Amino acid sequence: MASPNPKRVFDRAVELVKGGARGEAEALCRKALQDNPGDINFVALLGWILAESNQLEEAAVLLQQAVRTTPGHGKAQEDLGTVLLNLNRTEEAVAHLERALQLRPPRAALLAKLGGAYQKLGRLQEADEALKRAAELSPVQAKLEEATRLFMSGKFREAEKLTQALVRENPDNVNAALLLARIAIMANCFEDARAILERITATKPRFIPAWHDLGTVLKELHLYDEAVSVLDQALAMEPDNALTHYYHGAALAMAARPQQAVESYRKAVTLDPKLPGAHLGLGHVLKTVGDQEGGIEAYRRAIELRPNFGETYYSLANLKTYRFGTDEIEDMRTRLANTELPVECRVHFAFSLGKAFEDQKDYDDAFEHYALANQLHRDTIAYDPVQTEIAHEKMRNVFSADYFAEHRAGQWGCDRPDPIFIVGLPRSGSTLLEQILASHSMVDGTSELPDISMIAQDLTRPDAGIAFPNCMPDLGPERLRALGEQYLEQTQRHRAGAPRFTDKMPNNFAYTGFIKAILPNAKIIDARRHPMDSCLGSFKQHFAKGQTFTYDLFELGEFYLEYDKMMAHWDKVLPGSVLRVDYENVVENLEDEVKRILAFCELPFEEGCVRFHETERAVRTASSEQVRQPIYKGAVATWQRFGANLDGLREILDPLLPEQDRLAS
Repeated sequence: MASPNPKRVFDRAVELVKGGARGEAEALCRKALQDNPGDINFVALLGWILAESNQLEEAAVLLQQAVRTTPGHGKAQEDLGTVLLNLNRTEEAVAHLERALQLRPPRAALLAKLGGAYQKLGRLQEADEALKRAAELSPVQAKLEEATRLFMSGKFREAEKLTQALVRENPDNVNAALLLARIAIMANCFEDARAILERITATKPRFIPAWHDLGTVLKELHLYDEAVSVLDQALAMEPDNALTHYYHGAALAMAARPQQAVESYRKAVTLDPKLPGAHLGLGHVLKTVGDQEGGIEAYRRAIELRPNFGETYYSLANLKTYRFGTDEIEDMRTRLANTELPVECRVHFAFSLGKAFEDQKDYDDAFEHYALANQLHRDTIAYDPVQTEIAHEKMRNVFSADYFAEHRAGQWGCDRPDPIFIVGLPRSGSTLLEQILASHSMVDGTSELPDISMIAQDLTRPDAGIAFPNCMPDLGPERLRALGEQYLEQTQRHRAGAPRFTDKMPNNFAYTGFIKAILPNAKIIDARRHPMDSCLGSFKQHFAKGQTFTYDLFELGEFYLEYDKMMAHWDKVLPGSVLRVDYENVVENLEDEVKRILAFCELPFEEGCVRFHETERAVRTASSEQVRQPIYKGAVATWQRFGANLDGLREILDPLLPEQDRLAS
């Protein structure tokens, strides 16, 4: 049978590209090159397709082959210049972009790229000339390039104004709309971004980057199953898009489907072995499902690909059981000293070095690096301790003894006993308590669920003058019952069929009154630890999101006092409703404490809860490896190792400390 006509095949591949079906076009090109390895048209087209799919290294190899064979191929020269620019090989890129400008009619996009490359090399006069010509040829393209430049340099307000004007004037320009959505994402305006991205995907369904961003936005809105569905649709159009599998894996991980997330990440790194984010994500989910060695291997591969990305080193440190070698420590020291690195990368390196030196029992050096990491990060975030005090005071005023006297008399709220809330401060043993409970045949262990605070805060309606928690006394029995049912419905996706389940979001301690108002039969456990160990544990931890009070020892100590005051209030207005469990008691008297916890939760004793480390389940928090080991006493009184470094914290916490742990007066 005769081979298909190469020109017809090439024309078909071009049609597919124009229709947005890059995956099909890529397969067609690869097949054509098997039959005709030297066909430069297919080499150049495949190079462009791979570049558009962010497979830059392979794209560069193909496009270099194209320009070597046919130096007069203007488009291949431009595409190669663009790829090299994206690989930060700017000097090489300029040579090919200049050659493309000689071979092709001047175009705004090409001139804008060349202008940007000149700027990177400090050739400012040439940059101005190129950008001016770009603006003359295509004002729209020039404006889009300028808006993109403003966005990339962090000037979001200026970028937003320019992009909004572009979208108004050019409603069909999907690149402008996508940039506007990304600006909205940076501003945490996720609903606005969602509306823009849904318009793009409806009108240009083959524009895959919009599906990627839509999945990200839905994750930020905690609509994890919807994010998975959106990325399923993108994969149906381009099943071999490595980036889509990467985003799909991230969505599946957040949707509490870690095994499927492993499959998606593995597919991503198979399609593009040089995608560092996919290796990092794979490491995270392998850690979650208990494959520590696989996780370490994935993290190390991510480090090879992107050695300056501190988060990957911190992911190793965050395994808690991993020990850095001498070469790794020196490597991290060198990178931390590089002030040209983004601040967040240096934060991760500093936290990782703190852990490395602590493992070596060099506690002064460890504290120095923990302090540096916290200070660097604290300078980038907003936290107002006064606002925390005000918010807590409002909770205490609303959820008073009188409120609950009326609440109990009316028997309001949803009476189902399903949830067991584990509250407290981070790093206070909540993961251990969750693992103990999740080892019971009648309990599903979920994770840190954000639903309680989301439901509470959604009650605020600024336009109607309604604000949580002040609105609570106005809510009648049916509304409170509906809120409890809403929580159970929202959290259903995390459950596996057991009649009870845990929710270990630590910050729910402030919402204890709200929980008991909408779910009066829910169980609440206060996970406590020695105040010094609790605060130190938080200070040593770099949290993925939130917990902004943990990055300054003074603020951390003050927050602990607020937390203690809050729990004392709940004990007063809801006597017997919250079970306090001290980490030190669990370590010292495991079986007795397990029996006490189960009795409080009205669950029969099961031996498996004492052998909690044998339970196989996904654990997503920093203690994931520790709770897979038998109980040990090494985490008790760790604060004492840091000596005088913690005297300031001891002074703040003095009212709550045992006599023997107070500073000498």
